Amino acid sequence: CVVLFWCEFFIFFLLLQVLNEKKLQEVDSLWQEFETPEKANKIVKLKHFEKFQDTTEALAASTALVEGKLSKNLKKILKKIVAKDAHEQLAVADAKLGGVIKDKLNLSCIHSPMVTELMRGIRSQIEGLITGLPSREMAAMCLGLAHSLSRYKLKFSPDKVDTMIIQAISLLDDLDKELNNYIMRCREWYGWHFPELGKIITDNLAYCKCVRKVGDRSNFASSDVSDILPEEIEEEVKAAAEISMGTEVSEEDINNIIHLCDQVIEISEYRTQLYDYLKNRMMAIAPNLTVMVGELVGARLIAHAGSLLNLAKHPASTVQLLGAEKALFRALKTKRDTPKFGLIYHASLVGQTNTKNKGKISRMLAAKTALTIRYDALGEDTSAEMGAENRLKVETRLRLLEERGMRRISGTGKALARTDKYQNKSEVKVFDPSGDSTLPTVSKKRKIQEVDEQDREVAVKAKKFKAETKEETTVEDNEPVKKKKKKKDKEKEAEEEEVLTEEPVTSPTVECKVGCLATCVAFLLDNVFFIETIVCLQNTEKKKKKKKKVKEEDED
Repeated sequence: CVVLFWCEFFIFFLLLQVLNEKKLQEVDSLWQEFETPEKANKIVKLKHFEKFQDTTEALAASTALVEGKLSKNLKKILKKIVAKDAHEQLAVADAKLGGVIKDKLNLSCIHSPMVTELMRGIRSQIEGLITGLPSREMAAMCLGLAHSLSRYKLKFSPDKVDTMIIQAISLLDDLDKELNNYIMRCREWYGWHFPELGKIITDNLAYCKCVRKVGDRSNFASSDVSDILPEEIEEEVKAAAEISMGTEVSEEDINNIIHLCDQVIEISEYRTQLYDYLKNRMMAIAPNLTVMVGELVGARLIAHAGSLLNLAKHPASTVQLLGAEKALFRALKTKRDTPKFGLIYHASLVGQTNTKNKGKISRMLAAKTALTIRYDALGEDTSAEMGAENRLKVETRLRLLEERGMRRISGTGKALARTDKYQNKSEVKVFDPSGDSTLPTVSKKRKIQEVDEQDREVAVKAKKFKAETKEETTVEDNEPVKKKKKKKDKEKEAEEEEVLTEEPVTSPTVECKVGCLATCVAFLLDNVFFIETIVCLQNTEKKKKKKKKVKEEDED
């Protein structure tokens, strides 16, 4: 077996012949065979040594091997030396390089963990295997080659191109801030001289161009600003300049204001140029990401993650919340609702949705954006077809969410639902105070007729009961007394019949105040005991009236 030894920072190619292949099978203990140069010479033997002429040649060969290509010098060496021993295998450290050698030179190459351990041992004892090469010179040459190779990688690495995007979007944001400050200062400064101009001209760039061209407000009448403003606004500005309420300023003040306007116009032109550069860069590096979320949002995502490759490592949930880290950790700390979007909120697809569906669309857009980022960072295709397809999916999903309320639930689902006229059905609920009271419930009020009927029945029963008791007491008395009581009993019976034949009293007016009070108390309390006492009071009053009548008759 022949070993092709090469390292990025070494200035030579080295071919070694393996002397004892049995010891190579023990991978775990192979490092012990390279502890000393004497042991190493027993395992491998130098077969060919090829040194580069200068650093340029070494750099060309190293870059070709890093990219997996076969350089001219290495191709000549392999044809001369290894082709003679075609039956032997060639051990290489890079599997990709081994595949290229096998295709072009038809040599059998091997790459395994055993070869990796063998290369590590050769590298540790390289000074003992090569004779006649001073260690100090070799270290200096390797250091120079390492610097050149690192400089080449930094210059032509595709991973480092996104640094231009990061710097461009950062500068664009800084320019926007400075432009806002300059324009605000210019409007406020010139507003002391011509305050009406700020309300008429709303465009900041047109405002600065007019001020730079005209200067003093008295020059508006004689100047032509039709190339800056429309005719209607130009006439309005000229009319306002004649009746302006602003103060007079000197020429020096006007010159400083004009110089500030020049700065605003120059920065605005540079900003448009920088935006075009950023747009072209984004379409070249991340075309699918640009189609999905736009140039500015895509560039801000890359700048926030650090690079396109770092952004590709983030999951979709992280892409959705990039830029809202403070709100996320604040919500987790206070145990409130977490945010639904970060920088992706400024994408056009999220902006055109209603408030209810912004969270759903941002989640779906973040998932599709994560796919496009990985395709741009790790894929070899530079077309934007994948981004266009994913954007179409998000747009169809957005359309379905917006039309969901107007679709029928049953049927085909294609026809729009009929919208009925809205009628407000308000139900007024009255508070029930019965649950608040802890007192026993009082029975409902009864009608006046029911109360009168019950009072009559109770009065008749009470009179009958008293009449029976009186008859028992009068049996023991004398006969003349019985006759008198018989007459009184007849009179009582006649009165009872009159009471039964009387119509129910519907009016609240009663002849006797005591009787009216008694009926009211009986109505409220609904107790038989009180009713009986009330009836007794009524009877006593009637007896008193009858006694008066009897006395009057006796006197007559």
